[in-house]
Amino acid sequence: MPRRRRPPRPGALADLSPTRILSQIIVLQLAYYACAAILIVFTALIAGEEISIDLLFSWRSLRGDTAVGWTLGLVWVLNSLASVVFILLLIARSKLVLDFALTIHFIHLIVTSLYTHAVPSNLFWWALQLCSATLMTSLGVWACQWRELRPIAFGAKSTKQQGSGADGDGDAGHLSGRGRGRGRDGVGEYEMVNMEDREVTV
Repeated sequence: MPRRRRPPRPGALADLSPTRILSQIIVLQLAYYACAAILIVFTALIAGEEISIDLLFSWRSLRGDTAVGWTLGLVWVLNSLASVVFILLLIARSKLVLDFALTIHFIHLIVTSLYTHAVPSNLFWWALQLCSATLMTSLGVWACQWRELRPIAFGAKSTKQQGSGADGDGDAGHLSGRGRGRGRDGVGEYEMVNMEDREVTV
């Protein structure tokens, strides 16, 4: 007797695809920097400060002893809140939020170090990254769990439409699971059986 194959979990191969993971990381990182650039440019125009790329990639701009440094830190926190939306739209799985959030900040550390030719030594910068990663992870997990726990609407008709039939069980065939019902032509009976109860020979 041929051995039955266990069907793969839906989406398992797609979730583990290196190409898909790499593309998601690239898109998330670009969205992270694009949103930060928009917020920084807007804040600099409002505050009358000079717009420079150092505000985006230099860790020396984030200082706790100047008003510009605190304002820039607030902008990065707002950017973390916006990144939660990107994670919800692109990842949508609570188990993967921590990995992608830490990856975003790790890549930002590498980019910042390469741009300034030095590893960040500002304590304010590190505290901001820790706060940003924690905020992005916690809110991202909550948002993805909220989306995962939403009820799924199948293609079956509503309860009102099922109850409005002539004999009350004419639409019972739309319900998934095990049950008995009468054919639409009124002749004979049928029984719904789960696919797992049937042996499939390969």
